[in-house]
Amino acid sequence: MFDASGQDISLPARVGVGFKAKHFAGLTAEPGPVGWIEIHAENYMGAGGRPRAQLAALAERFPVSVHGVGLSIGGQAPLDRDHLARLKTLCDRIAPASFSEHLAWSTHDGAFLNDLLPLPYTRATLARVARHIDEVQEALGRRMLLENPSSYLAFAESEMSETEFLSEIARRTGCGLLLDVNNVFVSATNLGHSPQDYVDDFPVAHVGEIHLGGHDEDADEAGAPLLIDSHGREVADPVWALLDRVLDRAGPRPLLVEWDTDVPDWPVLRAEAGRAAAALERVAA
Repeated sequence: MFDASGQDISLPARVGVGFKAKHFAGLTAEPGPVGWIEIHAENYMGAGGRPRAQLAALAERFPVSVHGVGLSIGGQAPLDRDHLARLKTLCDRIAPASFSEHLAWSTHDGAFLNDLLPLPYTRATLARVARHIDEVQEALGRRMLLENPSSYLAFAESEMSETEFLSEIARRTGCGLLLDVNNVFVSATNLGHSPQDYVDDFPVAHVGEIHLGGHDEDADEAGAPLLIDSHGREVADPVWALLDRVLDRAGPRPLLVEWDTDVPDWPVLRAEAGRAAAALERVAA
């Protein structure tokens, strides 16, 4: 993957972790299998302080992936130009190896809803999302990755499957894709389809990152299983099995372990990273 200047900005096909400040000492002293880190863009758009200082120190040792949560790529309204400008300033400052955002919307009438909301997969939505991705890539001067969502409902007006939608977005815009395996499992369970069929249909040639995370188990009003993409616990065994299926198709790719709530001590997250590294080593061998 290359930025506008032609510089190679690819992440290594190793394990990354989502960086949390409480892990700074452990990550720098005992990184274990960790070969790169991810940050959430909106946490680093401020003027400075300890977060920026820690990030600067880590960026000297690890490639950095910037993951956005606030652009509202699928929203009806135009992209927030001020937010996009702050994002560009961040990317220009740290020169990340990757930038990604979500296939979702999160703003309406100037209000930020603090959630990643689903979209109908129609031709009109496709055109809007493609237009927004073109704008982001032009503003940042770099290719972005688009992440598949975790879903809790489906739209009757959808005209294509999610994998067809993502494949066409990548074809139209030249963007890459971020395949979140936990999101696949959560969506498939909630909507009653096969996660194996989903990953078999996924356009893996466009995948620039793979994500793993934990989910919580609940039930809907009818008693059917309802999974919540919480990123607040270890990765579930069925998600590890689904990852193996993905890697058998895609080969080794940059693989992130996310743990964003109820964040454990560093040895626990490092152990999850070790399990992910073993999955990469298996398919590499």
